[in-house]
Amino acid sequence: MSYLDDPRVFFAAERTLLAWQRTAIALMGFGFVVERFGLFLRMLGTQPLSTSQRGFSLWLGVGLLLIGAAVAVVSALQFRSVVRGLGEKEIPRGYWTSLGVWLNFALGLVALALAVHFVLSA
Repeated sequence: MSYLDDPRVFFAAERTLLAWQRTAIALMGFGFVVERFGLFLRMLGTQPLSTSQRGFSLWLGVGLLLIGAAVAVVSALQFRSVVRGLGEKEIPRGYWTSLGVWLNFALGLVALALAVHFVLSA
């Protein structure tokens, strides 16, 4: 619990949430690119990719997507616990504290849906 009664504490927590949100998006984007790169190589090459080559890019990409989803959800839960510990004076009146949390949950769901789609379409 904080005793500063300073709104900068809340804004620092929100900046931390946004930093983790960018990290989650980067991991998900990299996972998407890695998974699709195996498909690109199959289309570009004259020789078909072996199942182990295709499987490697598939599972590495899906793993990165799932890690990104986990980062998004865990950072949202961590932010919620920090906000609950703040006092009234630290959170500006009328400020939506749950918008970033719900956005992170939505990002996690999108990454999970992409991972399921990649696995089922493989």
